[in-house]
Amino acid sequence: MQLVLATENLHKAEEIRSILGETPKIDLLTLFDFPHLKLPPETGTSYRENSVLKAQFVAKETGHWAMGDDTGLEVVALDGAPGLYSARYAGEDVMYADNRKKLLEALADLPDEKRGARFVCTVALADPEGSVDVVVGHCEGRITRSEVGHGGFGYDPIFFIPAYGKTFSEFSPDEKNKISHRGQAVRAAIRMLQKWIEHA
Repeated sequence: MQLVLATENLHKAEEIRSILGETPKIDLLTLFDFPHLKLPPETGTSYRENSVLKAQFVAKETGHWAMGDDTGLEVVALDGAPGLYSARYAGEDVMYADNRKKLLEALADLPDEKRGARFVCTVALADPEGSVDVVVGHCEGRITRSEVGHGGFGYDPIFFIPAYGKTFSEFSPDEKNKISHRGQAVRAAIRMLQKWIEHA
């Protein structure tokens, strides 16, 4: 079975490929294998709507099963922001560093105990006929006062996991994938897909 990742984010595609590893019976493709395709705008009002939108569009256009995800960082003190707008928190077409800078500035006066946050990842699997299923992963942590570490991408340098005493940027890719929101959701989605393959 060929499965297409419905994302134009190279870092995200690489991370999902790493999470999946050598999954039996699944040949993983990305939108870079379909250069003529461009994802529609994320017009959904929830992670679920956006992930389903991407997965169903790519499945229909490619004729293959597709996996779409939508991920957000929710900060308690900001009533869940940046949330759905995590990738463009500081504006359209900004750098990861711009989003981190804006978030750190928004929380500048808050003590550690009020800097709680969580990552949410919603993954949708769709077949070419339009059927879809959705799974969700979460990871709890808090926002640091400055960037720590050099790995990962996005908000990783400022997302601290108290149980491990370090930010996502300080984890190796394998360590991060074992506990991350995306790791949880992608593994759950693949288990679901494998069951469908077995009963096909």
